[in-house]
Amino acid sequence: MSQFHTQRPRWSPAPDKDQVEHATIEVPRDYADPEGERITLALSRRRATDPARRRGILLAVNGGPGGDWGGGKDLPGRYAGTPLQEVYDLIGFDPRGIGDSTQLHAEVAVPAQPFDSRPPDTAFAGIAEDMRLREEACARGGGELRPHISTRNTARDMDVIRAVLDEERISFVGYAYGAYVGAVYGSLFPGGLDRLVLDSCVGPHWTWREQFLQQGDAVQRNVELWAGWVGARQNTFGIGASAEQVLTTVEEAVTALESLPEESVRLRTLFDGAVGNRAADRGRWDGLAVLVAGVRRAAVDADQDACRELLAEQGTWRPADSEGDLRIGVLEAITLEHAWPADLEVYYQDMREFRKRFPYGYGVLRASPWVGAFRAFEAPEEPVALTRDGYPTGLIVQADGDPMDHYDGGVAMAELLGHHLLTVEDSGEHEVYVLGGNPHVDEVVHRYLVDGVLPPARSSCTGLTPRPDLPADA
Repeated sequence: MSQFHTQRPRWSPAPDKDQVEHATIEVPRDYADPEGERITLALSRRRATDPARRRGILLAVNGGPGGDWGGGKDLPGRYAGTPLQEVYDLIGFDPRGIGDSTQLHAEVAVPAQPFDSRPPDTAFAGIAEDMRLREEACARGGGELRPHISTRNTARDMDVIRAVLDEERISFVGYAYGAYVGAVYGSLFPGGLDRLVLDSCVGPHWTWREQFLQQGDAVQRNVELWAGWVGARQNTFGIGASAEQVLTTVEEAVTALESLPEESVRLRTLFDGAVGNRAADRGRWDGLAVLVAGVRRAAVDADQDACRELLAEQGTWRPADSEGDLRIGVLEAITLEHAWPADLEVYYQDMREFRKRFPYGYGVLRASPWVGAFRAFEAPEEPVALTRDGYPTGLIVQADGDPMDHYDGGVAMAELLGHHLLTVEDSGEHEVYVLGGNPHVDEVVHRYLVDGVLPPARSSCTGLTPRPDLPADA
């Protein structure tokens, strides 16, 4: 590996002269064959503004899984103006497979089955077939690179970056999937890790399928909290005097939408998505109550134009997943690190349960067949067993209502690795530190990363957006 560790990148300034430099390095496509094919990693760097206080480099990886949308190189810019910029060289990189690094492609396979938040049993086989074709398209586009897009290899890439930059250790901030990357790096290279922040963690013992399934419960928790809050304000919103009555009103709106002569499935699906997704944001709880009342009224009146207008902001799936001939296939490759059930009845049974228990926020999507049911390759290596043996105690940030990465996952990660846990209370935030603009979290994490001061082992702070300041009924 010395041929990779001794690289010296040639940094060039960014065109916009914003003090961010850019470079590329090479890493093995397959670490088991370092003399074989090579791939490229794109790096960025913003140097510490106070060299006298410089304590090293800080890397970051965001979610996805895989480094969502290739935003890794942009993370140093997100930290500009924070205390981090003073004491760290901020290093961004696009993980293998995405962004300006060597890309993993997948052919686009447009689903034939309409997206439905409550699909009938008769649609299950079509949904599975869409996923089978999606996996075949991933295999065609990904070729020989695909088996080597893994968390373990991304962690190895990070250690090459550390060596190339001639640093003994790195500090690291990982968001969502990136939090898992950080935990894997610490397990594989404990001597190379200094300060560590894991923000919005996946569960350390969950497979990727279990991680998806946990999202259904995470979304439902927010919906039930919202319904309880609205029910205590019947005089204001008029859609129920208890959580149960509010949710009954939601289902009345669903039934009315399903009876519309046109677009009934699409509008009901958008509505289910709005209820689940918007319940995470405490500051918009009043707006969600108004939306529910308005949709129910418009649907009962068969006013489809009004329903469309009320739900116009709600989306269903990432547009890039169905546009053009090629797309990035990192998400699918990463999630195939774990084995998936091959028996489709396992998925169908979960879909039936989720359709009943977790209809909001597209809960059924979490239970549906995924490409893993038809995986075209076996992962070359088992997932890393997470441990902490040889690097300092770090900090985990987890919102108790995170709809993407269940709060229980952050608690379990803290317990497994012995890290301190900062709970963001009464909050549906996701990827919180700096990216979410929560000053309460930023203050605590800045103090740790800059000055080395950890908060108590179990501490908390408030969310970014409090519940609306509306009194409960007397």
